[in-house]
Amino acid sequence: MELRQLAYFVSVAEELHFGRAAERQHIVQSAVSQQVRRLERELGAELFDRSPRHVRLTPAGERLLPEARAVLAAAERARAAVTRRGTLRIGTSTGLGAHLDRVLGTYAQLAPDITVELVSAPPEERLRRVRDGRLDATFLRGGVDGPKPAPGLRAVRVWREPLLAAVPVRHPLAAGPDIAVADLAGLPLSLTARDNHPALVDLVVGACHEAGFEPTPGPTSGTLQDTLATIGTGTTPMWTVVYASHAQVVHSPRIAFVPFRAPGLALATSLVTRADADQTLALFLEACLNSDDHDF
Repeated sequence: MELRQLAYFVSVAEELHFGRAAERQHIVQSAVSQQVRRLERELGAELFDRSPRHVRLTPAGERLLPEARAVLAAAERARAAVTRRGTLRIGTSTGLGAHLDRVLGTYAQLAPDITVELVSAPPEERLRRVRDGRLDATFLRGGVDGPKPAPGLRAVRVWREPLLAAVPVRHPLAAGPDIAVADLAGLPLSLTARDNHPALVDLVVGACHEAGFEPTPGPTSGTLQDTLATIGTGTTPMWTVVYASHAQVVHSPRIAFVPFRAPGLALATSLVTRADADQTLALFLEACLNSDDHDF
């Protein structure tokens, strides 16, 4: 049994999707599937119920999951005991884009001797890692006012992130300077599952309700990149939302990113740390608040 096998297993168990787990681990899907199969053979039990429509944990998988997390946490603590000095581990998520670039640039000036290690994982996993010390801090998106801090954690709002509508470039709505939410009533909405990002889904669906319509669900892809590729084909016009900072680094001639008409749609991003965060974290928070990219 190898640590990477346990890491791949945990990723699939949390994503319930081999493709998303592979993206999270920055490897190809076949490698994840192969290593999970090897782990199953070593343990003599199937860990996942696989079908063309879903991936679910078996009873054996459910029993293994907390143990695998404990082993990985112990391994990370052992590694950190040797290598942590001079390293700051920060949890991130898709779409931070130019915000993150500016924060890292500012922090490099404030603390040139500290290396920043970026870790991508689902929101709840990132919070778990902050609580148990495997991460020093994490960026977390919440509602209009940001996420609510859990006991023992501190959340500081660092910027407000506007959302843009992503529509096919040849659609008439792509030609305007902005889009009213009501203009999108006739198009299916392709949005991530609510479990993946409750604040985002609630904000967008709530805006549709306020505009007087129930959004028609469009196809849900494994990743934002897949969703944008589907929208870009234009075969069935549909829309989704993209963070403005992420749109700056996405280059697709078949997609138009259009601002929502004022007052617009936006979510707050906070930096979550342990309540007893040290001076190194204070400097990183300072970099977030002074990187000239926050909008309160």
